[in-house]
Amino acid sequence: MPLEPVEPVRFTVLGAVRVLRGDAELEPGGPQERAFLALLLVAAGRPVALGEIVDVLWGADPPHSAVNVVRRHVGSLRRLLEPGLAARAEGRWLLREAGGYRLVTDAGSSDLLRFRALGEEARRIADRSPARALELLTTALSLWQGPLAAGVPERARAHPLFEAVDRERSAVLRRATDLALRAGTPDLVLDELRTAAARHPLDEPLHAGLLLALTAAGRRPEALAAYQAVRARLAEELGIDPGAHLREAHDAVLRATADTGIGTGQGVPAQAAPPAPPQPSPSSSALPPPAQLPHDIVGFTGRRAELDEAFALSGADAPGPGTVVISAIGGMAGIGKTTLAVHWAHRVADRFPDGQLYVNLRGFDPSGAVLDPGEAVRGFLDALGVPPERIPHGVEAQAALYRGVLVGRRVLVVLDNARDTEQVRPLLPASPGCLAIVTSRDELSGLVAAHGARSLTLRPFDAVQARAFLERRLGAERVAAEPGAADEISELCAGLPLALACVAARAAGHPHFPLASVAAELREAHGSLDAFARTDASVDVGTVFSWSTRAVSPAAARLFRLLALHPGPDFSLPAAAALAGLTVRRTRPLLAELTGLHLVTEHQPGRHAFHDLLRAHAGELVHGRDTAADRSAALERLHHHYLHTAHAADRLLAPNADPLTPPPAPEGVHPETFADDDRALAWLTAEHAVLLAVVESAAASRHPAQERIACQLAWSLEPFFDRRGHWHDGLAAQRTALDAARRLADPALEARGLRGLARVEGRLGLHTWAVPRLERALDLFAELGDDTGRAHTHRSLGWECDQRGDLAGALRHNQVALELFRALGDRAAQASVLNSVGWYHALLGEYRHALTHCFEALTMLQQLGDRYGQAATWDSIAYAHHHLGRHPHALLGYRNALALLRDLGVPYVEADILVRVGDTHLATGDHDSARAAWQEALVLLRGLDHPDAEAVEARLAARDGHAGAV
Repeated sequence: MPLEPVEPVRFTVLGAVRVLRGDAELEPGGPQERAFLALLLVAAGRPVALGEIVDVLWGADPPHSAVNVVRRHVGSLRRLLEPGLAARAEGRWLLREAGGYRLVTDAGSSDLLRFRALGEEARRIADRSPARALELLTTALSLWQGPLAAGVPERARAHPLFEAVDRERSAVLRRATDLALRAGTPDLVLDELRTAAARHPLDEPLHAGLLLALTAAGRRPEALAAYQAVRARLAEELGIDPGAHLREAHDAVLRATADTGIGTGQGVPAQAAPPAPPQPSPSSSALPPPAQLPHDIVGFTGRRAELDEAFALSGADAPGPGTVVISAIGGMAGIGKTTLAVHWAHRVADRFPDGQLYVNLRGFDPSGAVLDPGEAVRGFLDALGVPPERIPHGVEAQAALYRGVLVGRRVLVVLDNARDTEQVRPLLPASPGCLAIVTSRDELSGLVAAHGARSLTLRPFDAVQARAFLERRLGAERVAAEPGAADEISELCAGLPLALACVAARAAGHPHFPLASVAAELREAHGSLDAFARTDASVDVGTVFSWSTRAVSPAAARLFRLLALHPGPDFSLPAAAALAGLTVRRTRPLLAELTGLHLVTEHQPGRHAFHDLLRAHAGELVHGRDTAADRSAALERLHHHYLHTAHAADRLLAPNADPLTPPPAPEGVHPETFADDDRALAWLTAEHAVLLAVVESAAASRHPAQERIACQLAWSLEPFFDRRGHWHDGLAAQRTALDAARRLADPALEARGLRGLARVEGRLGLHTWAVPRLERALDLFAELGDDTGRAHTHRSLGWECDQRGDLAGALRHNQVALELFRALGDRAAQASVLNSVGWYHALLGEYRHALTHCFEALTMLQQLGDRYGQAATWDSIAYAHHHLGRHPHALLGYRNALALLRDLGVPYVEADILVRVGDTHLATGDHDSARAAWQEALVLLRGLDHPDAEAVEARLAARDGHAGAV
């Protein structure tokens, strides 16, 4: 009989743990029931394993009846949320899933999810609408009505999920502080900053924000007192001096005056601009400090001696910065190196206020896809806020820049799964105060010898440690009831934490199975993992994994095998569905099965990965049980999934480009779609490393159809790499595509490959290579009779002419492209190139010709709905009017361009136009308006850490009559 409908419930955890139905508050129970509910709420719709619940409620010493008590809590909560629910019925709110429980919530029912939704919307619009973004962030912060899960026992709130939510609150407050200071409204965040600083007395970025807000609000003495207080606490509790962020904030306070705040202290008259925070130096990022650590491991067990040694190396009494190597005997996989490194890093993260960097170097990946050190260091530079155009060519130069950026900062760097010393060396910081944690199966003796690294050696768990591990996962009562079976399981797992985790997950999912039967099944299973087998152990670790995979459904076991074919470092649910040839809806529960048994991990929301030991096992299974035709079909589906999805993103990012239409996707492929270019960019960013791996994988297949996919995928990624400045990655992808095109002996593909590679070489300043490639591409397109290809190549050649100052040549190439596009009837490309022709006429002083072309372009672009093209064209029109002396017309054109760009969120182009706005105001004699425009441009450029900021500073200094005025 269906239940009577009841009014929906709402939950709060940002403060007291509460349950509300309408205006009525429901009573969730005592402290333990509230702790259980709070854990489900901070998990935010993700399953919480039964062992994890036990750990939160009782810690290291749960009672024998712990599992039964949890089940009683589950039943009570279900009946509270759904009165009249039948006994043992699951209902719709609290679901049994993946060996644990999941509370179904969304932004309408959970204050935490509402908080996150507001923060994400603010992030999305911050560049184009900072005032609205600040309003959203302050609304998000207002949802907090006290400490997280107030009233829940402190032991439970020490769980990593609670700590992570607290860090989210701090991060949102830092973002709100930055926007409030830029807007000159520090009072909006001052109370929240004071509360947060008291709650986190050693969080240097928070205290830096408090100093700046106090000063901007005219409370300079209070700011100085706050600095002295936090400085004393850092010295007393950690034995360290303030880091770069806090020192820069203190310097800004000293430069400021009590009457006018920071802005006047930097030379800005109070009437010209509101008080603003100190801007970053060239070596300092305006972005929040990076926080790249993976989730801490729930229910961390054992390794007490190793942790004590690690804390000694990274504590206040440490002799200085060091590189710490974690190595296992014989290079053993599955020993828990990453688990220890990540747990240690989280425990000491607060000692490194300038950020935490993490990278998986994939040194022993079964696919052989070892991460190139250059790719890793570029990822770190990007996380540290270095603009792409400042990143030099070559690994040594990039590593030198990376070390320079870290000077004066305290940053924690985790280099996981390193192959050898040479892979690690470019990634090591050289600045005192930084700590590098390196994990590897190799002893890295060169690192120890040359860099003074300290070595921590991990060994397999002994019998006592293994039993403690099982007690933590299964409950002390269950293990104590069958000590012999528990010991046999430990022995069969050879003391490897990874193998023990898989077995414990299987046993936890079947709480009524005797451990003796689990041990018997494991003993009788047969598997193979020769590549990782220990030479000193009689057990084959592959047996454990073979037994674990037998515990899942046949469909989930097939998915597990096929996932070994994925070439990237991680994968999403839609990619897994493509490999299996299933819909996302059918694949989701299969992936949940694998995650529940620890065969796959969800290392961040929506992103899954293998431990390389399990990946190797899956690889052996897929080659042993699936035919070559099945494997080939799965890879073909995967490659098509990425190609078709990337193509859809490309059409949103570059609607005027010249893409090749992908071949039809095989059955079972369901490409992702995007509502707008923001979502397309988010997908490309999340899949960045995977897409590079897929290009390489498809090209390496040496199968003609797959090599064509490699080419088309590389070209579909070109707008993304160009917009985000990932030109080094683009260079690698375009080289792979050109090599594949030449192997296919297809002149049309070779021409596109030459043009694609030349474009990215030009971005990197490699013009001596780019121009000959473009000229060869032009010849090939001409031989093929491909006028579209010729036209786009002429535009690229025009850009090359522009770069070397040949404006007449740039105009000539764009005029040829224009005639070709007109003959082809390609209105979108024609409109774009019309503006380029007009722009070069303007740069050559032919302003009336410029206006003729640009107004024709504007009409077409408005008809096409191309807002970015309209903004660029209004800029060209305004520039021409300025030089004709029509200054009011110029200002009107610039205003139109800026309105479009702010809506699109293109801060660099906005800053570039603001500089010209200032020039136009100056030409009319309006010095105050000129200065205001340049100041606004400078704020944007400094936020981007862009080198053009220096030229704007020079303009401002010239107007103020003294150097360095801001």
